Amino acid sequence: MYKNKKNGIVGIVVTVIILIFLVILTNTENSNLSYIENVVNKLVNPIQNGLTYVKNKIHGNSSFFTNINNLKEENEQLQARNNELEETLRELETIRAENETLKEYLNLSEKYSDYETVAADVINRDISNYSKTIVINVGKKSGIEENMTVIAAEGLVGYVISVTDTTSKVQTIIDSSSNTSSMLSSAHDSIVCKGMLGDAKNLKAVYIPTDATIAQGDTVETSGLGGIYPKGIFVGTVSKVVNSGNLTDRYALVETAVNFNKLDTVLVITN
Repeated sequence: MYKNKKNGIVGIVVTVIILIFLVILTNTENSNLSYIENVVNKLVNPIQNGLTYVKNKIHGNSSFFTNINNLKEENEQLQARNNELEETLRELETIRAENETLKEYLNLSEKYSDYETVAADVINRDISNYSKTIVINVGKKSGIEENMTVIAAEGLVGYVISVTDTTSKVQTIIDSSSNTSSMLSSAHDSIVCKGMLGDAKNLKAVYIPTDATIAQGDTVETSGLGGIYPKGIFVGTVSKVVNSGNLTDRYALVETAVNFNKLDTVLVITN
């Protein structure tokens, strides 16, 4: 019984000591706690750093930032190289376009070798409902004069209506005020091809002889009459024949050989 009483007293004393320690710890100033925390951090941080290093080694993370820097440098080099290649590509495209233009000039010159010609580029076009003209980059300094015939690889374009020192204005055959003396290449019957208001693709063939046989698919070329266009230049192809009760009133639609919306290169016949 005495022993149990002694053990009870010891338990009470231990409990009191613990309570006193907790009270003291609770009332300790923050500065003292910070000091204790700093001591603990100094002891624990080296261990944490070591464990982190080992972890990074295991997972290969130690080289991550090094790889990022290397990739950034390689990307900058590739970007610079890409810019150089793009510049080279632009230069090659320019050269290719120039070669295509020269090739087209050569083909035109060979095709119309019977004529003396001056090559030109279309620098402006007015293919509207009321006016269908183009401007080319040659003029008086290149020997260009009014009424000279203008042609393309596909066929007849029109004729020069005004000239400056370095440019010329050309009335195309699709202009509504244009009349082109023509003939059916198969039967050699004379006709007149007129430009139509609002149509940049077709001509209206009129004054067809009553005894002439004209059908879809017939080709049309210049007749040489009228004093402007030389004979034998391709104009287009008959796409439709419109008959009426009177043969004198019949007409045909002629689809032009030249696509005037995409016309870029021409020749001016100077002789």
